[in-house]
Amino acid sequence: MPTLDWIGKSKVVNHHLDVPYKVLERQYSFGKDGKHAEDNSSENMIIHGDNLEALKSLLPQYEGRIKCIYIDPPYNTGNENWVYNDNVNDPKIRKWLGKVVGQEGEDLSRHDKWLCMMYPRLKLLHRLMAKDGVIFISIDDNELYNLKMICDEIFGSNCFVSNISWQRTYSTRNDSKGIVSEVEHILCYSKQPNWQPNKLPRTADMDERYSSPDGDDKVWKSGDASAPGASTHPGMVYAIQHPITGKYLYPPNGRHWTYGQEQMLSIMSEWADYTLQPLDDYEKRVGICGQSDIVPETINSIVLSKPFEEVKTESVKRYEAGKWPLLYFTNKGKGGIACKRYLEEMGGRVVTNLWQYAEVGHTDEAAKVLKAIFGGKSAFDTPKPSRLIERVLQIASDKDSIILDSFAGSGTTAHAVLNMNKADGGSRKFILIEMMDYADSITAERVRRVINGYGDGKKAVEGTDGDFSYYELGQPIFNGEMLNEEIGEDEIRKYVYFTETKQTLEPHKADEPYYLGKYVDNAYYFYYEKEQITTLNNDFLNTIQTKAGAYVIYADLCTLSDSELEKYNITFKKIPRDITKL
Repeated sequence: MPTLDWIGKSKVVNHHLDVPYKVLERQYSFGKDGKHAEDNSSENMIIHGDNLEALKSLLPQYEGRIKCIYIDPPYNTGNENWVYNDNVNDPKIRKWLGKVVGQEGEDLSRHDKWLCMMYPRLKLLHRLMAKDGVIFISIDDNELYNLKMICDEIFGSNCFVSNISWQRTYSTRNDSKGIVSEVEHILCYSKQPNWQPNKLPRTADMDERYSSPDGDDKVWKSGDASAPGASTHPGMVYAIQHPITGKYLYPPNGRHWTYGQEQMLSIMSEWADYTLQPLDDYEKRVGICGQSDIVPETINSIVLSKPFEEVKTESVKRYEAGKWPLLYFTNKGKGGIACKRYLEEMGGRVVTNLWQYAEVGHTDEAAKVLKAIFGGKSAFDTPKPSRLIERVLQIASDKDSIILDSFAGSGTTAHAVLNMNKADGGSRKFILIEMMDYADSITAERVRRVINGYGDGKKAVEGTDGDFSYYELGQPIFNGEMLNEEIGEDEIRKYVYFTETKQTLEPHKADEPYYLGKYVDNAYYFYYEKEQITTLNNDFLNTIQTKAGAYVIYADLCTLSDSELEKYNITFKKIPRDITKL
């Protein structure tokens, strides 16, 4: 598979492994009682901090759990004033630190900077995705093809789902130059190949195409009685005798009958008495299939059991009586075979890669909504319409999915999640990450107002209800090679248990203070004291109460012999040396 190279790539391909794991420090919670210091245990999160570090900090709780990710990163247009801040220890990259990315021509490395910024973030997002997870990335033409190349590399080209075109504007200026850009792109990748989106709700226009011209109890519309692939299904190419005209009907060239012959016979027998018998029609069937070596010399056809003249009159009466069988005849009963497709069996509407503004909103709509939320002030330059993100959620989430947006901006993703939950009674959870200082004053403030309701008079919008907690990035778990004891023992325990099991830490056992949890018949212990050296010895073994097939025990020292460790099936891990770094 072709890959993309750029200045600094070799230094960022594995940079996500070097990013320090930092704890998340809750600042406040928000819910029906407003903003308060007490923890409301909300699973909705808004995190202020560098999204690379924040994504790393989500791993212990969320690796492999995120069903749907939507991100709207900088498009690298040269007008965004985004800054490269990743602390990569390489001379080629360090000279970029803290500098605003400039216009094309002024900044010859702007695309390199953008790729260096995106690559490690996408690597961590890939780790957070569930097995059935999917990611949607908004982008325009500036970086579309670069983004496609690195996504093929990170997610796998076989996990590419679609390049969706979103019609972002409803009008263009007459004085625009060149070919006007009317759409933006949304690249979509899944965690595993062959991901299938949820279908969309049907529209009234779609349902109006269904009726009941034969008086059937259920509405239907006409569909093909044949399917493509005659050359691969030659045994499903044969004649069916028409009960009103007596003609032998075949599927069109290159096609075969939709159902198996036994089912076709059963349905046709609702018109008249039929039997199976071969006809001298080999050449006819060869012409339909397109090649002779695969067509059977003889094959049964569905033929009237009685002479046609005896059947015709009764068959006409059957047609005029209505409520025709599943396979019916067009042209007032004298045409070809068609199939009734019932509305109740159609399900939802399939998703296409063209999302028009009439269905998912446009940029002007997004700006007006944001002004309404913030009392007529424009709080953000380039918001996305919540209907656009709602479309993403419709096709890529369930009612209890976790939704992640690591370039949160004005908080549109949370707005969409809250709207969807209110509409269908769902319990979707959102995680937003925003590095800019407006994370609280704009991102979180928008969510607060959406929950409570906003606007006045006739333009008032009812609140969605909901809650969230607001976090800042705290200290790293390691200071160099040593544990950072200032973050607290609970955070260290949670981290250690996750690195061992990829599971969430169990509650403390009062009678076993050093016990972490049990997973796949392995019991895990973290024998740690901030003020003293701990030793794995026989005295400590006598305190263990949990029965397990094997044990993993962390301590500062171990005085047990290798034979004793083997006897009790214990794996000793030294603190801090053997604590895995994410």
